Amino acid sequence: MHFVSVVILTCTLLVGTSWGTKAGQPPTPPCRPGFSESFYTVFVSRDLLRGQSILKDTSLSSERVKFEDCQHSKEVGFESSDPNFSVRPDGSVYAEQEVANLSEPIQFMVTARGGHDPHIWETTVKLALVGHQPSVPVSQIGVEDMIARAWDSNPRVIKFPRKHQKSSSANGLRRQKRDWVIPPINVPENSRGPFPQMLVRIRSDQDLEKGIRYSITGAGADQPPIDVYNIDPVHGKMFVTRPLDREERASYHLRAHAVDMNGNKVESPIDLYIYVIDMNDNRPEFQNQVYNGSVAEGSKPGTLVMQVTANDSDDDTTANGMVRYRILSQTPHMPIPNMFTINSETGDIFTMAAGLDREKVSQYIIIVQATDMEGNLNFGLSNTATALISVTDINDNPPELTARTFSGEVPENSVNVVVANLTVIDRDQPHSPNWAAQYRIASGDPQGHFLIRTNPINNDGMVTVVKPVDYEQNRAFMLTVIVSNKASLASGIQSSLQSSAGVTISVQDVNESPVFPTNPKSIRFEEGVPAGTTLTVFAAQDPDLFIQQTVRYSKLSDPANWLRINRTNGQITTMAVLDRESMYVRNNIYEATFLAADNGSPPASGTGTLQIHLIDVNDNAPVMMPKEAQLCERANPRSKVNITASDADADPHVGPFVFELPSYPPSVRRNWTVSRISGDYAQLRLRIPYLDAEVYDVPIIVSDSGNPPLSNRSIIKVKVCPCDDNGDCTTTGAVAAAGLGTGAIIAILICIIILLILVLVFVMWMKRREKERQAKPLLIDPEDDVRDNILKYDEEGGGEEDQDYDLSQLQQPESVEHIISKPVGVRRVDERPIIAESQYPVRPSLPHPGDIGDFINDGLRAADNDPTAPPYDSLLVFDYEGSGSTAGSVSSLNSSSSGDQDYDYLNDWGPRFKKLADLYGGETTTERGVWVGYGGGPGGGIGVRCSSKPQAGPKQYHMRYSHSRPVRRGRNLRECSTRRPVTSPGSAATLFWLF
Repeated sequence: MHFVSVVILTCTLLVGTSWGTKAGQPPTPPCRPGFSESFYTVFVSRDLLRGQSILKDTSLSSERVKFEDCQHSKEVGFESSDPNFSVRPDGSVYAEQEVANLSEPIQFMVTARGGHDPHIWETTVKLALVGHQPSVPVSQIGVEDMIARAWDSNPRVIKFPRKHQKSSSANGLRRQKRDWVIPPINVPENSRGPFPQMLVRIRSDQDLEKGIRYSITGAGADQPPIDVYNIDPVHGKMFVTRPLDREERASYHLRAHAVDMNGNKVESPIDLYIYVIDMNDNRPEFQNQVYNGSVAEGSKPGTLVMQVTANDSDDDTTANGMVRYRILSQTPHMPIPNMFTINSETGDIFTMAAGLDREKVSQYIIIVQATDMEGNLNFGLSNTATALISVTDINDNPPELTARTFSGEVPENSVNVVVANLTVIDRDQPHSPNWAAQYRIASGDPQGHFLIRTNPINNDGMVTVVKPVDYEQNRAFMLTVIVSNKASLASGIQSSLQSSAGVTISVQDVNESPVFPTNPKSIRFEEGVPAGTTLTVFAAQDPDLFIQQTVRYSKLSDPANWLRINRTNGQITTMAVLDRESMYVRNNIYEATFLAADNGSPPASGTGTLQIHLIDVNDNAPVMMPKEAQLCERANPRSKVNITASDADADPHVGPFVFELPSYPPSVRRNWTVSRISGDYAQLRLRIPYLDAEVYDVPIIVSDSGNPPLSNRSIIKVKVCPCDDNGDCTTTGAVAAAGLGTGAIIAILICIIILLILVLVFVMWMKRREKERQAKPLLIDPEDDVRDNILKYDEEGGGEEDQDYDLSQLQQPESVEHIISKPVGVRRVDERPIIAESQYPVRPSLPHPGDIGDFINDGLRAADNDPTAPPYDSLLVFDYEGSGSTAGSVSSLNSSSSGDQDYDYLNDWGPRFKKLADLYGGETTTERGVWVGYGGGPGGGIGVRCSSKPQAGPKQYHMRYSHSRPVRRGRNLRECSTRRPVTSPGSAATLFWLF
């Protein structure tokens, strides 16, 4: 079996050298990442030695380790197994640190790692001083010899190097020298065993003199992957324990050790380099199962279309990893079956023949096969992929109009109207620049009335009016249209004769609107012209020259209603006086709009604007400002008022203004004086040294500069007031001078009236409340009333074995319907009797202190005789409280005040505490009773408490029952002031009222 494998591998290597070369073309080897050699020998010149050492960072040789990453990336890094030496990115070997001795050859492994590629490549580098005989590199050993060595039935023996003394010179220096360099060990991958399989034997020359123990260390032995190799410690036989996979790890670096029986090192460790020989056990794998490529139609033979790539995990330096490509099939077989060819080594697909036409075949399907063993179909492994080649469009079909002439019509004065539709045919790829049409008007439209837009959906040309046409000027247009594509025609393609056509456009006459020749029309007039003045004639023209029509005029907009227009001739006259200062005049211009309409079918109308520029005249007297001012009662330079004037007219009928005081009344000129500051401003001040604080109306006459000038008598209210040192009116003075106006006085009076009304309402409410309080009858003085005190005692739950009970049985029913509906003779004894309620005495509205006792006695007598008042004269049924309790008895607990406490002082507290004094005092006139409870068992018991609750009649006392801790029989629970004994039989407890 071994012999057959050797023969197959040898034949494959011999045949593969001549396979895959394309006829007539030298093959271009594909780029394959990795080291160029698996073993490098680097000779180190003795000139680099400093004594016997090599300094740090010294480059050892000009020879480099060559590595090809196929991507020209600078991220490839090298790692060395020897810490003393390393490899730079350019491949030069240098000393990582100072090396003391390089007298003997040194071997180490170099690993290359890519920045993005997780693959790892390894090679071996041997350093030797010039003068040593290098070993033969693995790449120079024949394949037959490599296989023979790997499968040699008599494994070689590797001995530890012998050491001997050699004189160097007269100085007596001695050095050691190794006899040879240990070559690598080659092991084929995927070996079928049997395992463990012996590789070599490690032997020391001292094994004849003493007992030697052998061991190996490194990755594959005592480091991951562990136990791939082991060694017989006695005989030194080294074994491989399982099949190897070169694709997982291509080489191993181990070290062999020899020690004596005591563990002392006998020999220096030796390096063992194991290389896994590749076998063809991996098929080529395409990077994609489907490749997409494209080629332009009409491409010449030899045009590159695309590239397919298949990777083989086997060693690409051998035939096992050398992939070759070929095309298995082409679909469709048009125009010939072999339209494409492929470079067997690179996977580049080229066109082989001319005739690609997208309009006939738009896509080709190519089946590509990749085979290793350099394409040997007999020994190689194959795989296939699909290449989809799309034929891209070029502009090899010019657009052609479907007709030689087209026609359309358009109404005059229409805009953005499609008047004709031009259809075109283009066989290129739709909606591409090679298909999209562009239309151009070559002649027939010198003024640019028409534009042809392209419909993006169907590529038609839409002749559109972009500038109005006039029937009176042009009744028809003869256009010459040329169509082309957005993209230029391909080289060698000529335009078609059908790429141009004639278009006839007829213009339809329509009734056009009258047009004002000058729009807007401007005229100039002075303001103030009287009504009935003729301003101008604003007439319109009818563009319809071939139709006799009448134009009529009307007013469309006249904001101030100043104008009138003649309906027949358009003469405009005034209806009122024109005023430049009117709110309807803007920037001295008054605008009005008029309508001109003809009597055509249908009628048409047009508008015109008349602008009247009004020239100003002096028709507005000036108005003085401000209307109010303030002055000090004593004349001083700072006490003055600046006055000015405003005029609605325009220049020159405004300032400078003249300010003067009237001669009447005489006191004006006697008390006041006006001095001019500038053309528009003047100052008013006191003429006399002192004037009483008061508000004065000072008349001033203001005149403008018009021709003739206009004057106006204006009044300014001056408040004369005392001033402080700064010339400002004091607060008191300002108030005194200002006085109160009518509005302020009215507001103050209203506020006073509202305040008085509020006080009166409050007083009436207080009196009414006092009356209600006096009219309300009170039984007891409010200061002594304590009826709102509800006594609250600590409530205790039921026994530990009785926590589930229904308190609704203790409540008084709100209705008696369920009682009435019961059968006769069946009634609960704790329900309210169904009888008429007793009548209680009515409390008098104005009780007399002497009648209170009688009133209480009457109410008590009525309560005693009322069978409907609770508690009822019946047996009360209580819930069962359990048969026993783990808690102890509390019957021995008594009130701390039950014997020694003196309660006689309660008699001194008045009638309100008489009941309490009767219960606890020494002398009593009222019956006293005690609740005595008899438990139904050892754990049974009832807790009872008393409280008072106001009722609709006289005051009554009610008993409230609650579950309590167990009590002994015969012990009083609580005393209550009531006269009605109640018994409560039941399985749980019985309560009696004892007198």
